[in-house]
Amino acid sequence: MGDMKEKRREELYSLLGDLPDHPHLSSRKIDEEQYDSYILEKLQLDLNGIEIVPAYFVKPKEAKFPAPAILFNHSHGGFYHLGKDELIKSNVYMYKKPYAEELAALGYCVLCIDMWGFGERRGRTESEIFKEMLWKGQVMWGMMVYYNLRALDYLLSREEVDPHRIGTLGMSMGSTMAWWTAALDTRVQVCVDICCMTEFNTLIQTRGLDRHGIFYYVPRLLKHFTTAEINSLIAPRHHLSVAGNYDLLTPPAGLDMIDNELRRIYREEGAPDNWKMLRYNVGHLETADMRKEIVKFLLERL
Repeated sequence: MGDMKEKRREELYSLLGDLPDHPHLSSRKIDEEQYDSYILEKLQLDLNGIEIVPAYFVKPKEAKFPAPAILFNHSHGGFYHLGKDELIKSNVYMYKKPYAEELAALGYCVLCIDMWGFGERRGRTESEIFKEMLWKGQVMWGMMVYYNLRALDYLLSREEVDPHRIGTLGMSMGSTMAWWTAALDTRVQVCVDICCMTEFNTLIQTRGLDRHGIFYYVPRLLKHFTTAEINSLIAPRHHLSVAGNYDLLTPPAGLDMIDNELRRIYREEGAPDNWKMLRYNVGHLETADMRKEIVKFLLERL
C-alpha cells in the first residue's frame, strides 16, 4: 500500500505544472517583535530562486524546545492586504483570537508565508499572475503548493522545531492548502482543515465553480483524482475537518461523500479514530466551538 500511495503522490505532484528545481534554501531575518506569549520573527525566504517570500515565524516564550510546529496557511477572501498577517490578526470569518496567540499558548512554533499576490507580495492581480503562469506552462495552484512544501523544508530546518511533531492548518484557501500539503508530504503528522473540504464534482453539479478563485483550478485534475482520493493520501495520519452545512463553498452532499469514503479508508488502514469530520449549522465561518475542537485535536494528536 505504501508504494501505491507514493506513486499516487507522484501522480498528484505531476499535475502541478512546470515547477522550479530545488535550489539552495536560504533565509534572512528582517525584524523581531515581542508579544505577550511569543516572539515574532519577520523573515525573507528564498524558496525557489525566483521570488523572495516574506514569512512570519512565531516562537513561543513558554515552550520546551524542540517544540511541535504548525505550518499555518492563510486564507483568501479577497483580503490581499492581509496574507500572513491573518496569523497575528485573525480575519472576519475566523474566531477572534489570532492563531499566533492560540498556538503559542499551546507551546507550538508556527510558520506562515505570503502566497502569490498577498501581503508583502502585492502588486500584481491574481488574474495577471495566473495568465502569465499559464503561458509559461505553470499552474498557479501548483506554484503555491510548491512554495508551501519548501516552507515546510525551512520549518524543519529550525533548531526550535521537533521534526516528528509537525502539523498544518488553515481556513478557506488555507484549508485546501493544508490538505494538499499533508497529502503530498508525509512529514506532516496532523492536518486540520477549516471550511474548505470541497468535493469537486458536487461543486460542478451545484454550479458553485465561481465561488472559488481562479487559483484553485488544476488542469486535468478530475481525470486523476477526486477530493476524497487526494485526502486518502493523508491516511492513516491524523486529520480533522470542520465544515459549515450552510457554506456554499462546500456543498453538503459532497461533505457526506468525502466523510463516508474517508471513514472507510481509515477503517481499512486500522486507524478509524484518526479521521474526524465535524459539521456545524453555519456558513463560511470558524466558530468558537470549532476552535475549541481544533485546539483539543491538536493537543491530543500533536
